[in-house]
Amino acid sequence: MLAEVQRLDTPQVEYSLLLPLLILIGGAVLLLVAAALVPKRAGTAWYSRFTILTGAASIVSSAFLWFRLRDDGPSSAVGEAVRLDTVAVFAFVVIVTGVVITALLARGYLEREHLSGPEPYVLLLLSAAGGLIMAAANDLLVLFLGLEILSIATYVLAGIHIRRIRSGEAALKYFVLGAFSSAFLLYGIAQVYGATGSTGLDDIHRFFATTALTNDVTLLSGFALILVGLGFKVSAAPFHAWAPDVYEGSPSPVVAYMASAVKAAGFVAFVRIFVLGFGNFADDWKPLLYIVALLTMVVGAVLAVSQRNVKRMLAYSSISHAGFMLMGIQAGTVKGTAAVLFYLATYTFTVAGSFGIATIVGRTGDNAHDLAEYRGLARRSPFLAFSFLVFLLAQAGVPLTAGFVAKFGVIGAAVDARSFWLGLVGMLSSVISAYVYLRIVLAMYGEEPEEGAGRVAYDIPFGARLAIVVSALATLGLGFYPQPLLSAARTAADTSPAVVVPPPDAPVP
Repeated sequence: MLAEVQRLDTPQVEYSLLLPLLILIGGAVLLLVAAALVPKRAGTAWYSRFTILTGAASIVSSAFLWFRLRDDGPSSAVGEAVRLDTVAVFAFVVIVTGVVITALLARGYLEREHLSGPEPYVLLLLSAAGGLIMAAANDLLVLFLGLEILSIATYVLAGIHIRRIRSGEAALKYFVLGAFSSAFLLYGIAQVYGATGSTGLDDIHRFFATTALTNDVTLLSGFALILVGLGFKVSAAPFHAWAPDVYEGSPSPVVAYMASAVKAAGFVAFVRIFVLGFGNFADDWKPLLYIVALLTMVVGAVLAVSQRNVKRMLAYSSISHAGFMLMGIQAGTVKGTAAVLFYLATYTFTVAGSFGIATIVGRTGDNAHDLAEYRGLARRSPFLAFSFLVFLLAQAGVPLTAGFVAKFGVIGAAVDARSFWLGLVGMLSSVISAYVYLRIVLAMYGEEPEEGAGRVAYDIPFGARLAIVVSALATLGLGFYPQPLLSAARTAADTSPAVVVPPPDAPVP
């Protein structure tokens, strides 16, 4: 008698929902194969163009998905493990925009540093694919896999400048500390599974809605460990120590990607896990995020004051901005989620443009990042000085820039959630950070260049110039007219499932 063969129950896959992700993965594979087959005499300029076209195709497909999901609601792509909603698609566009800007910056940098080959662009596309998986994950294990795909490619990108010792050192530090943070995240997922019996966010959300735990120590430890793992990725204090060293040592275009797209993926993971998944247990994780957000804003602003290296200044500034975004997540409301999404979109342009300036000023060797290198920059390159001025004013939160609208949004969400002291600390940290940005502005416009520096001529490649112009226009344009992006962020937050709005009398730390 033949034994009955049990059929494997495989999840149904909706490939049309995965098109932005498939475009990135397919583009990476095609680029690698084509680079091996195309004759060397064809040059390497097409690597960047191909990456930009791949990113543009992914953004266009995401736009079609946006209208579909906005009207029809969330839809499962791979069983219940991967679910597409408007928050995920919004994050898709932000992450891939970071890829396009980085590809524009990378071509001139790689040619200047004599680094040929398609590897940086392939790694960039694969890393972004991991970020898209994180944004769409509806299961903690799928999110972990996406995080590892994103991280491993980024570790290699950090050390891609093989002739620069600092680049290898940055990659090693990033890898070792990243491995520790991944272990914390995995242990946290295991703890949540032990407390709830599932790693699926839908199941966890339903469990919280219907079950009262008599002993929640396991669950709280899971929250804390997941917070540590994701806190590393977004350089939140006290898990921030790697960021200044890695940002200083890594190639500047790679840092633009790390500070924009990688950070966006990390914060969307925060939203998906804590706000969308653990929303019914908000009273337990909110105090943790409250403390981490407060520390992150203060540490980033205060430690930036003592820096002389501009890339390290921007690294600590990035830490401070992470605190502002955590403030919006800590609110745990639709308004807070919308404010974080808007912040991520605008910050992508601002920080990528800032590191684009550093890419050019750093010159051959990528070592000229001391504040003295920026003295008299307005006389040597008015274009670079004015563009950097726009980015610095936006990061300081000056009105009529996108940074002002973004900071106003997250502080408003915190105040609505009755986190008054957190909002106050955010405003004070902005004042401290403004001093840091003004130091750079005064060096560019108010000081004479050092002896011999006046003869320095900056060669600005077309791709880098285009990236900086687009970033500056977006920073100013979204400051003058933010309504379309604000509306999109609000729509994303409104139409995503499981966003829990606490009642007005809910306790707030």
